[in-house]
Amino acid sequence: MLRVEDIHTYYGDSYILQGVSLALGQGQVLGILGRNAMGKTTLLRSIIGFTPPRQGRIIFQDQELTHKPAYEIVRHGISIVPQGREIFPSLSVKENLIVGYKEKQDGWTLDKIFDLFPPLKDRARHPGNRLSGGEQQMLAIGRSLMTNPSLLLMDEPTEGLSPIYVETVGQVILKLQQRGMSILLVEQNLRFAQKYTEFIHILSRGKIVHSSPPKDLEGRQDIKQQFLGV
Repeated sequence: MLRVEDIHTYYGDSYILQGVSLALGQGQVLGILGRNAMGKTTLLRSIIGFTPPRQGRIIFQDQELTHKPAYEIVRHGISIVPQGREIFPSLSVKENLIVGYKEKQDGWTLDKIFDLFPPLKDRARHPGNRLSGGEQQMLAIGRSLMTNPSLLLMDEPTEGLSPIYVETVGQVILKLQQRGMSILLVEQNLRFAQKYTEFIHILSRGKIVHSSPPKDLEGRQDIKQQFLGV
């Protein structure tokens, strides 16, 4: 479904991604781990078109998206749940959800989002800034799903959440995978990534330094200490 081929991405003169390649299949959950400032968010921004790579290619469903603007990439079926949620604080929950709605047969609708996240239905008229952190994360995920993507990019979705909301996010990932959605998950929570992903890449200084099924990391304390600080 998604192929990232040897991409090199810069912020100005800062060389961030230094030849990253990966592949993500239909219905797969792929984890990207690493310390802060190692290029994880930049990888997602490169895929969604916010910070296009200067070299390399991004192929999605056999179409090259490398230099397309973000709005076109979303139309092709990729959506992002950004780090920090970035909901519209003055808009109501309902308004946040419908602002980017893209109709699709048998796709996500407002009612289906409310079924997935019942607390949002109870707060449909509340402005986004009156929600708890966990509710805002639900809203950010719901807003992305309303574009009816085939691929969901999730950037640190458990950051700052209580254990109960972390579990909620995990269960949502399982439900989305059961629906056939592909997910590229950026995380610092190693246990969460090991539980909910099928394969993991570790990024360090803009390069992939380790790739394996999550269970293979259980005995690799050397890798965890060097690249994850665990």
